[in-house]
This record gives sequence, C-alpha cells and structure tokens, in this order.
Amino acid sequence: MVELIGKTESRWGEGPVWHEEKLLFVDIEGHTIRRLDPGPGDEEVWEIGERVGLVVPRESGGWVYGGDSGLVAYDPNTGKKTPIADPEPDKKPQNRFNDGKIDPQGRLWAGTISTIKETGDAALYCLDTDLSLGLKVPEVTNSNGLAWNAAGDTFFYIDTPTKTVRAFDFDGETGQISNSRVAIDTSPWEGSPDGMCIDENDHLWINFCRGSAVHCFDPVTAKCLETLELPVSGGTSCCFGGPDLEELYITTGRFPNVDEELAGHLFVAEPGVRGTPSQPFRG
Repeated sequence: MVELIGKTESRWGEGPVWHEEKLLFVDIEGHTIRRLDPGPGDEEVWEIGERVGLVVPRESGGWVYGGDSGLVAYDPNTGKKTPIADPEPDKKPQNRFNDGKIDPQGRLWAGTISTIKETGDAALYCLDTDLSLGLKVPEVTNSNGLAWNAAGDTFFYIDTPTKTVRAFDFDGETGQISNSRVAIDTSPWEGSPDGMCIDENDHLWINFCRGSAVHCFDPVTAKCLETLELPVSGGTSCCFGGPDLEELYITTGRFPNVDEELAGHLFVAEPGVRGTPSQPFRG
C-alpha cells in the first residue's frame, strides 16, 4: 500500500535519490531540484532555469545535475553552476539528459531522451571520475532506469519504448559493458517501464508510466513478484530510503490532459525489503 508524503506537486517529478537522510529529486518541467526531509515534512526548492532530468550528490561537495545544457556541477549553497560535459549540444538540440545513476565505483551513468520521440536518436553515457565522458549504449530513444546487482557484475537498463529491461555483463574496474540481452519483457503489463531501483535481493522495482503501478521483478526468472498500485497514471521513478532503507519513495508527474487530484505528488510504501545504499559521484 502506498501513502502520500510531503506537499510537493511537481509538474513532472523524477530521479529520486536518498542522501544524508533526505530525499533529493527533480521536477523536470518545473525546472527545479527539490529536497524533502520526510520526518518534519520540510521541503526545499532550487530553481535551475532549464529542464533537469537527474541530480546526484557529489563526494567532493554539492551535486551534479543533467538537463537541457548537459551535465553540470552545482553548488546548492551559492547557486554556482560549472559545466562538465554536453555530448549533444548542436546536432541534437531537441535532446536533453534524462535519468541517471551512480555505479558501485562512483561513476555517473546518464542517458538522453529525444523529446520529439525520434527513434534511436538518444544515447546512454558514462561520466568517469576523471570527468571524461564515454558513449555506452547508442541508438536509444528514451534512456531511463538503471541499476547494478549486489555482486557488481550485472548492469540493468531501460530504454522505455522497447518495453524491456536489458542486462549487460559489467566490468567494475573498467566500466565496460558487454553481452546485452533482454532480462525482462514488460509488454504484458500496462504502461511503459520508466525509472527503477534494486533491492537487497537483486529484485528490480520499476515504476510504469501510464500503468498506475510499481512492479517488482526477479530479473533471473523475469517473474513479477509484487505490485504496488498507484492512485495516478504518471508514475516516473522510485528509490529506497529511510533510516534502514526500508521505505520505497515514488515520484510521479502530471499529464496535462488527465485530471488526477494527486498527480505529481510523492508517495511512499514499505514493501518489506531493504534497498541498497546510493553512492555519490566520485569525480
């Protein structure tokens, strides 16, 4: 069962990450980064001035966000922005960064989305700790959920329109991926797979946009193990948080043509399993 939490009503909430006992996330269409302290319910908002698809904490301080202008280092105390990399500034002006996540070694994996739905026009990139940017998966359309298993030898990835979760062999030392295969075909479920996270049992929790649900899958058997129904259709992503990582925080967005009272709000559930700790970017 999911419950409403906080007062946030994002136009399109996304990219939740648990950091320093608070929930950090973005409102893509609201052009903001937001932070919720679940205990007292206090919320903070930073105006970014562009669509921002992801935000992650940085080990050296501050955050890194990805949006219309590429990947940017950001100081939330001063508002200072320092551009890091933008792989698609001229040839693909309709693209922007979307979902992203830190791998076990501290690299930032972040993908782009074709906002005009040009098939195969986006890509998945990896920002290494030396701030070099490498192409990892070309010819995607809507780069979304990412996760690594506990052993650190498998990487899971969603390109939303394919309605699949792909698995890759992952070399943590080099950051190389290989042996792409379909781990889960989600086409039997309503909606499209969006953001995801992984729990202590290596099960994947996937928020289905236009599916009004978060589904939990075993990527080894491809079986759906559990479903959390949502009161809105614009599900976007999820992450584990709370003192013992036993709470699942769920972000949502508001479709302009759909009248839903709770669209764009945050939700939380206790699914009876722990998540895995998030890592900061070590670059």
